[in-house]
Amino acid sequence: MPYQTPEKETGKIDRYVVDIVVAPGPRGKAVDVLAAAGGLPKARVKDAMKKGAVWVWQGKNRHRLRRATSLLTPGARVALYYDAALLALTPPPARCLVDYESYSAWLKPAGLLTQGTDYGDHCSLLRQAEIHFSPRRNALPVHRLDREVAGVILVAHTRSAAAALSRMFREHRIIKCYRAEVLGCPADAQAEVKIDLPLDGKPATTIVRWVAADPAKNRAIADITIDTGRKHQIRRHLDLVGHPVMGDPRYGTGNKNSEGLRLAAIALTFTCPLRHRPVTVRLPEEEKTP
Repeated sequence: MPYQTPEKETGKIDRYVVDIVVAPGPRGKAVDVLAAAGGLPKARVKDAMKKGAVWVWQGKNRHRLRRATSLLTPGARVALYYDAALLALTPPPARCLVDYESYSAWLKPAGLLTQGTDYGDHCSLLRQAEIHFSPRRNALPVHRLDREVAGVILVAHTRSAAAALSRMFREHRIIKCYRAEVLGCPADAQAEVKIDLPLDGKPATTIVRWVAADPAKNRAIADITIDTGRKHQIRRHLDLVGHPVMGDPRYGTGNKNSEGLRLAAIALTFTCPLRHRPVTVRLPEEEKTP
C-alpha cells in the first residue's frame, strides 16, 4: 500500500506524498504505477514528473525521475510529492548574463527560487539554467538568493567549479554588492555606515553607502556589501538601524508596499578559480534599482 501524507485540506487533498515500493511482478511504467497508487489522472502525473516532483531511489541516493515511460523494477522505491498549487505556477524567466562554460552568471528575478524542493523544480533558477544550454549541462548550486530577492547569481556546471566557487563563498573571497530602497532618509547622505550588530549570537557586518535620498517620499537608495552571510542579514540589519527595506514582508514597520521587496544583488566580484583572472559581473545600470 502507498504511504500518503495529506498536508492541506480544501474539500480535497491537493498537497500530499505518495511513497511506495514497487510490488513484485512485471516492470511497469512509472506514470502507470504512480497514477494507480495516488489516484491521479495520468496526465497530472506526467506533468508532475516533468516538473520534478517525482523521485526514485538507487540505494541510499535519489534523483528526480522525469520520463513517464521509465520502467520501474519490482522492489524499487519511488515517490510523488504532489502540490497542485505549486505545479500550476508559471515561473518568471531568468536570464543568462555571462557564460564561462564551467559556470555561468544569471539574473534571477524576484519570485524565482534558487533551487527546487521535493515538490518540484520548474520554479527554480537551477532548472532553467539546466535546460537553457544545448547540449544540456548540469546546474549545481554554489550560493543562493532568497526567493523575494532579484539579482546576480552564479551557477556551476561542473563539480570542480561548484567546489571551488562554494569554497570561495564560504571564505568570503567573493564580494557581493546589493542595492536596496529603504524607508527613511539618512542624516548624512555622504556617510558610509558600518553596521556591526550580532545576529543569532554570531558576528555580522554590513557596510551601507548611501546613493540617493528622496525626502518627499521619505525613502533612500543604498548600496550594500556584507562581510558575513547571516540569514536575512541585510534586511535585519537595516531594520535594526531604522531603515527597513521597502516591501519587506517580515521586517520593519511602515515599509510595506505593493511592489514587492526592494532589494537586489547587483554585482559579484572575485578571481576566477579556474582561469585565475579578475571577474566582475554587474547588472546593467537600468536594472540595478530593485
